[in-house]
Amino acid sequence: MTPRQIVAELDKYIVGQSAAKKAVAVAIRNRWRRQQLSAELRQDVTPKNIILIGPTGVGKTEIARRLASLVGAPFIKVEATKFTEVGYVGRDVESIIRDLTEAAIGLVKQEMRVKVREKAQEKVTERLLDLVVPLPKRTAWEPEQEKEDEERRRRTREKFRAKLEAGELEDHVVELTVEQKATPVQIFSNLGMENMDVDLQGMFDKMMPKNAQPRQLPVRDARKVLLEQETESLIDRAAVVEQAIERVENHGIVFLDEIDKVCGPSNGQGPDVSRQGVQRDLLPVVEGTTVNTKHGPVKTDHILFIAAGAFHVSKPADLMPELQGRFPIRVELTDLTKPDFLRVLTEPKHALPKQYAELLRTEGVELEFTTDGLEALADIAFDVNRANQNIGARRLHTVIEKVVEEVSFEGPDLDNKRVVIDGAFVRSKLGPVIQREDLSKYIL
Repeated sequence: MTPRQIVAELDKYIVGQSAAKKAVAVAIRNRWRRQQLSAELRQDVTPKNIILIGPTGVGKTEIARRLASLVGAPFIKVEATKFTEVGYVGRDVESIIRDLTEAAIGLVKQEMRVKVREKAQEKVTERLLDLVVPLPKRTAWEPEQEKEDEERRRRTREKFRAKLEAGELEDHVVELTVEQKATPVQIFSNLGMENMDVDLQGMFDKMMPKNAQPRQLPVRDARKVLLEQETESLIDRAAVVEQAIERVENHGIVFLDEIDKVCGPSNGQGPDVSRQGVQRDLLPVVEGTTVNTKHGPVKTDHILFIAAGAFHVSKPADLMPELQGRFPIRVELTDLTKPDFLRVLTEPKHALPKQYAELLRTEGVELEFTTDGLEALADIAFDVNRANQNIGARRLHTVIEKVVEEVSFEGPDLDNKRVVIDGAFVRSKLGPVIQREDLSKYIL
């Protein structure tokens, strides 16, 4: 996708913040541009990492979520607060790359599933026919009788094939041997031993006997089980891993949220003792290092990192100078204004009023938001944000929920199934709360 197309897609879900959208779109396009260069030059072109700075609720995380669905590249969103300095109990930052590699393997596997699906379906049909028309038991070997039996069985098989394709055998019960998947072993997950790259689950799978049990299933369910088995058998696991690692190294994107929460002076006291340590551990991963995973070594030199943070208490300058230098592109996201709140309620593809209207339509209730009703919601959300803690567009969730709370509760029992939410309706529900500012802090 061109940068303009990426921005156009993001505009469907996120209001404003054009600078952030442009920066992200250019960074994504640069991944493609780098691939068009000669191999010699390609190695020297490093990604221009981005840091998004802005208050909560203005679209930083939403940009990451929508970006993940747009790009066909390995993508992972993580919170910096999940990680601790090596030596402390918790996850170390190299697990980001391991998780990204797993995400890439899932992505490549899904693509390969689509490629082998047709062949797998053919095999499933043959296996179903084997289950529906089993081989007869032989007594003594007679060449002439064997030919007749084989011909008879072939005709019977073709008849059943036609029935199977016509969907006449969907309720026919067959016996199928199904392997029970072993429960994943997570001995070390809570002990801060993320750097142990031994595939313990694989070891236990090889050591433990296969737990295969016969199950009685109708053809419609047996087809799903067999399709899964045949698809897995047709996928080349070595090729999947090889492609996944190549994609991670050249196209991988990491969205590092809450980066501001690991900022701050190194005072060596209190619960934040490892903040500087997390930054120090992040530095080599962002700069470029080799991380060992259970699928093999992965180089991080060309992975794109997009960091984001509100920076309410700290500021970007509080990050380590070396880490700051690795995020050359800084984009500030702006606070939402009253017109922005109104756009959030009307423009996005799945705007909140549309969601509530569709939810209540399942009960037969027609919920209609008038123009002045939407304007009243936007005004109140903006005013409450200004008077209390500014939580951006998330305030709209609270305000709308309070307005439609009674309708949602009474929905199934309403006599009048058409509810119009206009300015007067909104103010009647929220007016008393807004007038009492001390109470609004707790309710809105």
